[in-house]
Amino acid sequence: MPSETINRSRRRLLGGAAATIAAAELGLVPPARAQTGQGAGAAFGPLQAVDADLLRVGYLEAGNPSGPVALLLHGWPYDIHSFAEVVPLLAAAGYRVIVPYLRGYGTTRFLAADTVRNGQQAALAVDVIALMDALAIRQAVLAGFDWGARTACIVAALWPERCKALVSVSGYLIGNQEAGKKPLPPQAELSWWYQFYFATSRGRAGYEANRTEFARLIWRTASPRWQFDDATFARSAAALDNPDHVSIVIHNYRWRLGLADGERRYDPLEARLAEAPKIGVPTITLEGDANGAPHPDPVAYAKQFSGPYAHRTISGGIGHNLPQEAPQAFAQAVVDVDAF
Repeated sequence: MPSETINRSRRRLLGGAAATIAAAELGLVPPARAQTGQGAGAAFGPLQAVDADLLRVGYLEAGNPSGPVALLLHGWPYDIHSFAEVVPLLAAAGYRVIVPYLRGYGTTRFLAADTVRNGQQAALAVDVIALMDALAIRQAVLAGFDWGARTACIVAALWPERCKALVSVSGYLIGNQEAGKKPLPPQAELSWWYQFYFATSRGRAGYEANRTEFARLIWRTASPRWQFDDATFARSAAALDNPDHVSIVIHNYRWRLGLADGERRYDPLEARLAEAPKIGVPTITLEGDANGAPHPDPVAYAKQFSGPYAHRTISGGIGHNLPQEAPQAFAQAVVDVDAF
């Protein structure tokens, strides 16, 4: 049915048995674990792919093909399975749900061997616009965490006509190289240890050789109270085997510190982002009460959202990977912000 005919009053997240049935029908999570917040279950499938500017993007699509679009963006070192339990909830609520692998992850590949393996923030945001164009999506609710939240914030700030509403874990994450050069207090610098490690040749070689162990360490420190199992971790860690993954990750963190150049094609966008543009689309920001990763205080970024806005802190020992640890809260935020 057309998106405009979907009754908003029926866009409520399903609980209990109804959600279990919806998840099982989509083949995304097994019924016994549909609402656990542990992210267990079989891998997404089948995945699709589309050529979008520089990339052939691998993505999952589920739900109502004519429904309003929810575009979900993962972070590092995670993958699309962070949304394993969010997808069936949004699909059951009437959404067309799109979950792409970012450049350097999973089945997403560069179309040309000589394309710069660029991880700067503007490049990832342009990827989202290119994907929306390739899928003929005029506008979507964008929702993400970590790299995905930053990317969603950039799209909302620079292309507000393409972003109907925004859900951003850890709030306003748009950065710039000059800000990245400023020193922080020692305790704060300690939490960014891997950023400095990646600035060295030893760090690049170490990540190349030990990316799985590295990712497991980040998962544990960023979400210290999340009791994920080996199968859940292995399912996502497979996405880091992408041939471009290390190059993208290393460039991303080196670029943030001003230790690596971006591409000239993105200079105008980065100039606008360096001004910390306000975001005017309807927004809900989320934060877990046990986020062990570096993150700003919600009070510090509230002023960056000039449109309808709300912040929610999710309790219960929720860490950095909020959509996988608290899928119902994340999905509910998508539904709610769409109705602002």
